[in-house]
Amino acid sequence: MSSQATPTLRLTGIGASPGVAVGHAFILDRKRIRTPKLRLADAEVEPERMRMKTAIDLSDRQLAELKDQITRTEGSDHALILEAHRLMLHDPMLVDEVNRLIVEDRINAEWAVRRTARKIKHLFDNIPDEYFRERRSDVDYVADRIIRNLMGQVVDEEVEVPAEAIVVAHDLPPADAAMMARSGRVAGFVTDLGGQTSHTAIVARARETPAVVGAGRASEQISPGDLVAMDGIRGVVLVNPTEDQLTLFREEQRRYLEGEQLALATKDQPAVSTDGFRIRLNGNMEFLEEIPSLLAHGAEGIGLYRTEFMFLDRKTAPTEEEHYRAYKQVLEAMGGRPVTIRTLDLGGDKVPGKTKHEKEPNPAMGLRAIRYCLSNRELFRVQLRALLRASVHGNLRLMFPLICGVSELREARSELEACRTALGRAGVPVGKRFPVGIMVETPSAATIADRLAQEADFFSVGTNDLIQYSLAIDRQNREVAYLYRPLHLSVLRMLQNIVDAAKAANIPVSMCGEMAGDPLFTLVLLALGFDELSMTSGQIPVVKRLMRRVSRSEAVEMLQGAMELTTAEEIERFVRTEMDRRFSSQEGSLLAPARDPEPEPV
Repeated sequence: MSSQATPTLRLTGIGASPGVAVGHAFILDRKRIRTPKLRLADAEVEPERMRMKTAIDLSDRQLAELKDQITRTEGSDHALILEAHRLMLHDPMLVDEVNRLIVEDRINAEWAVRRTARKIKHLFDNIPDEYFRERRSDVDYVADRIIRNLMGQVVDEEVEVPAEAIVVAHDLPPADAAMMARSGRVAGFVTDLGGQTSHTAIVARARETPAVVGAGRASEQISPGDLVAMDGIRGVVLVNPTEDQLTLFREEQRRYLEGEQLALATKDQPAVSTDGFRIRLNGNMEFLEEIPSLLAHGAEGIGLYRTEFMFLDRKTAPTEEEHYRAYKQVLEAMGGRPVTIRTLDLGGDKVPGKTKHEKEPNPAMGLRAIRYCLSNRELFRVQLRALLRASVHGNLRLMFPLICGVSELREARSELEACRTALGRAGVPVGKRFPVGIMVETPSAATIADRLAQEADFFSVGTNDLIQYSLAIDRQNREVAYLYRPLHLSVLRMLQNIVDAAKAANIPVSMCGEMAGDPLFTLVLLALGFDELSMTSGQIPVVKRLMRRVSRSEAVEMLQGAMELTTAEEIERFVRTEMDRRFSSQEGSLLAPARDPEPEPV
């Protein structure tokens, strides 16, 4: 029952895992540990280094045990997160720097760990890719574990969660999230921090538990036992809702679950509109272990395979053989389905062995992605040779990121052909020629799409960066994040220009950004004429089902109406209304607005 005497509090965050939940708040108070600061005498330095080593060894054993425990019950997906933490424990950037501070600055290990963690987090702040930037929280998680072990405190304490609990936390370590979700007693997660690619979000989606992250000061504003109604689609949290609001949430929850079951029942049917327009739905992935989930949700291929993970948490860049084995495994696992592999999309500050690279004032627009590869040819050739060798094992498509002009594409293709020729002369088996495409994610590429289409075999639109660059918006900046509008008229016109250029050149065009997997935009993308969309696994069945329920001509009519409007707010309102009108109550409940333009008064 809601408490009518208590005023309703409305919070907004990021809808990170779809679903609607109602339950009582369970506040997980994982307070940051207070770090002692001590100066060491000369005789204390070596014992302090040994104390640090013992704490790292103990942390490693704890994470190994957690990994085994979670693998037995959850499978290997979440175990990979813990394995990444183990790698971070032994990363020279952490270990060497802590030891240096102990020896040179004569400070205790706890203080040295905290200072080093802050320094590493600052490096992550400068990574343009949102997924890798989210790994900042992992640095805190690993640092806290080491410090707790240094101080002899309890680590990995079992949390007893009451049934149907909405777990509210400042941030949620992945191991806690996985174990609590596994208990079956958690109705939803709400966290102050995090984004779509935070580990809380990843774990919640994998467990199909609704989650709202980045909700500001939720853990301070919500009290234990408060009644909480949350919407993991819209990113809305109501604390102590009224009876009427609670009734609406319960109804929304029922409709959502019905719609989800309907979508999953038809996940293997192709996405074909009622008038015969076919769109292929693919999955975005990073780790091999994600493939079973993608196939189980009806993915027809891999639309984006990020290769950056191979470069993180290591002393040296991956060898050609390491690249080759990773690509071969993915191609073979997909059994002939198309696999689009993106070449390195990092800057020099994160490439192993290049940590002394001069710091750039604005790395998002600096020497990264294809620019970095063309400036470091041998590193680029290692990856290209591995891709060419792996191409004999499946249906490979190669994609270059951050292409801004034709010259870059020509240079990259020239390197690929040089590698192909060299391998041929050496007698190394190479597969038949495969499509070579580009990621369209800058306004310059969108504007000259007609020229690029003459030299690329396919386009894949990366909407996350394209929208940010086009609207000059850093969506991580809470002050301006509201201006991130996928349905801004300028964005729609750019998308139309990209698709038209691809069609004129008779090359396929796909989308692999977040916009592709949001059901609210499904008819817009159908109308624009995309051939393929790529998204996370859980989004595939819903988008497929919506595609099959409408005709493309109907979608085109809707888009034309939307593009006659002027402001992003008008277009969003129009699209939302049209989507709600066209679909049944079940499908309608699966829709998420681009943002929450008109919050309900509470």
